[in-house]
Amino acid sequence: MALEIATIPCLSDNYAFLLHDSETGETALIDVPESAPILQAAQERGWKISEVWITHHHDDHVQGLGDILNAHKATVRGAAKDKHRLPPLDVAHDGEDQFEFAGHKVQVLDVPGHTIGHIAYYVAAAGAVFTADSLMALGCGRLFEGSAEQMWGSLSRLMALPADTIVCSGHEYTASNAKFALTIDPHNTELISRSDAIAAARAADKATVPSTLALEMATNPFLRASDPDIRARLGMTDARDVEVFAEIRARKDAF
Repeated sequence: MALEIATIPCLSDNYAFLLHDSETGETALIDVPESAPILQAAQERGWKISEVWITHHHDDHVQGLGDILNAHKATVRGAAKDKHRLPPLDVAHDGEDQFEFAGHKVQVLDVPGHTIGHIAYYVAAAGAVFTADSLMALGCGRLFEGSAEQMWGSLSRLMALPADTIVCSGHEYTASNAKFALTIDPHNTELISRSDAIAAARAADKATVPSTLALEMATNPFLRASDPDIRARLGMTDARDVEVFAEIRARKDAF
């Protein structure tokens, strides 16, 4: 495959991603928590950053952009609805836009909930979706601006992608997310196995991101609002999926 993904730890628990096309030499950077590790990763690989794709306006996803642009001449993309609070954009995307990167189609997904203007980027040729703080490893973002209905709609949109999609999310929160998930879905054998693997990875200082959509759908309680065991455990057998999701999100907020 011409496309390669590099996962770059930033700050204390953030991730940025580089998406590189070996045939054209083009490289996209998804989110910019800080510049130094990103510039180092690009230099070590001999990659020139040609585009920057911003998912949302929070500082820990944009604050390193200035230094990146000083070092690389890059086109900056982000959400049109958040243009007023993002760094200056060269291209402002409406939800569900499409564009081409190195000859590959990129689908912009409107995924509000964590913020109103949050977007994700799906690259079918890479088999990957860059979700930042919408769908996360064993979790989802807090509803700082959006509603449970919006976030459930966003997660449902992401769940419609192919099951083998690589989920490139924005934070190393997986260990704490696993502890919470086990309170919601304690008899899920796949979740138990994943939790053990996460503990081992973190003990070895290894990343737990990215994951796959299939793994998230099997173990992430925020995607499992329709599961009969979870509904019974919450006493919400007859509730709508979005109501079950809202209850799980409320419990995580208080966890």
